[in-house]
Amino acid sequence: MRSAQGRSAQGRSGQGRSGQGRHLRGGRLAVALTTLALAAACGADPEPGGDGKAPERPPASAGTSAGGGPSAGGGAKDPEPLSEARLTAAAFAEGEKAGPYTAGSLLVGDAPLSDAYTADPAVCQPLVSLAAGATPHDPVAEVNRDLSVAGELRSVDVTVQLRSYADGGARAVLAALRKAGTACAGGFTEERAIAKARYLKAEPVEAPAIGDEAVAFRFTIQDVKDKDLRLYEYLTVVRSGSTTLSFRADILDTKDFGGVPREVVTAQWEKFRAAPANSA
Repeated sequence: MRSAQGRSAQGRSGQGRSGQGRHLRGGRLAVALTTLALAAACGADPEPGGDGKAPERPPASAGTSAGGGPSAGGGAKDPEPLSEARLTAAAFAEGEKAGPYTAGSLLVGDAPLSDAYTADPAVCQPLVSLAAGATPHDPVAEVNRDLSVAGELRSVDVTVQLRSYADGGARAVLAALRKAGTACAGGFTEERAIAKARYLKAEPVEAPAIGDEAVAFRFTIQDVKDKDLRLYEYLTVVRSGSTTLSFRADILDTKDFGGVPREVVTAQWEKFRAAPANSA
């Protein structure tokens, strides 16, 4: 979440969207205050820029593998981690469309969900960040993309992050996410460079029925200045072999927009699966 000021001057990394609809994901919530307060005062409740959620599996099986458990493959060794070049080939290209959403690169200097933003208690850290240094499981390679609806200030924004891991790191990340989802269901604090954000709830939601396993969460977050305002954010992480595909969605509004847009998850998954490195 970002305020109008945050889109041009602030955010976790200190910047916002460009004219092409890109933005830095860093400070989604810490700078959402001005616009959200105005929206609440005016009763604004616009529709989000996209519709629909990711293809889903029942909540009870969120966090389990498509094969019926968190260790799909019966203990078989995961494939070698993909290089950055292969992740890039499997990720959205700049300007590529997924429904009404257009992909762009995160601006130089951004560290989406970086280790600079930590969680209290520490067990909740995977819900805040999976970047290198944020958890004991550093990715070997990582590619980040940002998707939004061009020209719409209040579209749903989605950060898509592909990460490859060695030595079972991808499985460990999904296990850490499930553990955090249970331990942090009643809320936690996100420590930021200039503020603290209070997550009131971390709820499991229906995860997409793709990959070896997947988890999905809905976060209810208290506005930093106006304690009566509630902000919403969704996180979906899919594991396929030694790679994770992470989707984090938010909107510049107090509206609960319902989840990560289905078309973004579907398009990225299909492109990932079709990449030569993953189709052999």
